Amino acid sequence: MSTARTPRRTGFSARHLHFIALGSAIGTGLFYGSAGAIQAAGPSVLLVYLLGGAVVYFMLRALGEMAVRHPVTGSFAEYTRAHLGGAAGYLTGWMFAFEMVIVALADLTAIGIYMGFWFPDVSRWVWVVVALLIVGAANLASTRVFGELEFWFTIVKVGAVIAMIVAGAAVLVFGLAGTESTGPQNLVNDGGFFPNGVGGMVSAFILVLFAFGGTEIIGVAGAEAQDPDRAIPKAINTVPVRILLFYVLAILVILMINPWRTITGEESPFVQIFSALGVNWAAGLLNVVVITAALSAINADTFGAGRVLTGLARQQLAPRVMATTVRGVPVMTTVILLAVMAIGVVLNALIPESVFAIVASLATFATIFVWLMILLAHLASRRHMGRAEASELTYRVPLWPWGQYFSVAFILFTFGIMAWLPEYRLSLAVGVAFSVICVAAYYATGRHRIDGINDPTPGARAEVL
Repeated sequence: MSTARTPRRTGFSARHLHFIALGSAIGTGLFYGSAGAIQAAGPSVLLVYLLGGAVVYFMLRALGEMAVRHPVTGSFAEYTRAHLGGAAGYLTGWMFAFEMVIVALADLTAIGIYMGFWFPDVSRWVWVVVALLIVGAANLASTRVFGELEFWFTIVKVGAVIAMIVAGAAVLVFGLAGTESTGPQNLVNDGGFFPNGVGGMVSAFILVLFAFGGTEIIGVAGAEAQDPDRAIPKAINTVPVRILLFYVLAILVILMINPWRTITGEESPFVQIFSALGVNWAAGLLNVVVITAALSAINADTFGAGRVLTGLARQQLAPRVMATTVRGVPVMTTVILLAVMAIGVVLNALIPESVFAIVASLATFATIFVWLMILLAHLASRRHMGRAEASELTYRVPLWPWGQYFSVAFILFTFGIMAWLPEYRLSLAVGVAFSVICVAAYYATGRHRIDGINDPTPGARAEVL
């Protein structure tokens, strides 16, 4: 099948898609969650970020290959349905929606916490309502309004990381921290590069992969790009540089300035960098950044879940009302998602102290499960291609098939870690229960009978897209 297309007049520009791709990997997981990963692994956390980044890259290249070949609303949920069967696609779409809503609830709660820095006497739920109104307006307006807002959100986040790296370099080169405990020696001085052993490094896998969660939004957004054949590859090809710059380099600078044991999580590692420079307003500055990062994440999560659920609704795998769109915007799905996320208002009013930890832990399973299904769908898509068809792909994964096998094995190993570590067993149990319920609902409601791609042969499934 030819993939030649006429560029679209509406939708995301290349600029929008680049910044959505850039911003998807920079969020509260980096600004605050990195402290927990550092405490678990010590300096060896750098290897975890590199390994996790490799998994993300191969997953996105797999998604990009399928998205360039068939850019559709619903993205990987549709690809999973086409290549792994109706039940797998149904489960993947709803698991992604579950992931996005849970992550959004965590970020909504984070916004309430962050705003308490300036307004300690105002209840958190007030700021949750304000955040929902902002995100709702952006998602209901138009695709381009969403893209423009995400562009400016990302400018703020990227600027903060670059400022931190530059400030950290100044501390290291010019000795501005006023202490001798800076430099590469911090990577080995306190217990070596693996101070908590290999087990400590392995225990950081969950936190690091969760920090990369949401990067798959590129595939959903790419389907609405003006020229997906060009925009998607350009956006995905920047992933290695982004991971090296915004994660590995940033964490490396932090570790060389502050011995890893001093990064306790009581304040962001980024604040510690500016504090070393005597910037007393660092906490306030970072507060602006993390609020922006949280709003950006909720904005993208709502967009991604809305498009995937709309794709399911068009295949009669979600309530029909979710297929309703206005000017290409899935209005009813977005409204329903906002209503569900209003749960965050209630939770923050009832249990403000514990809601963030509860909600954030539930997203881990869903994140890596969706990645696994993307990789498996891609492996199946290649099996459904003839050799000549595969050779005609204009955008393909590198190191085929070993990179895909590595990524699948890494994710399966991560599920094993979740079973091993007591603090993640609840998340694993909830994720498995959600999966069982989804598959049972697929058959109990008769969705398997109306799913039009259950019957075609594997080769024909790809053509349905």
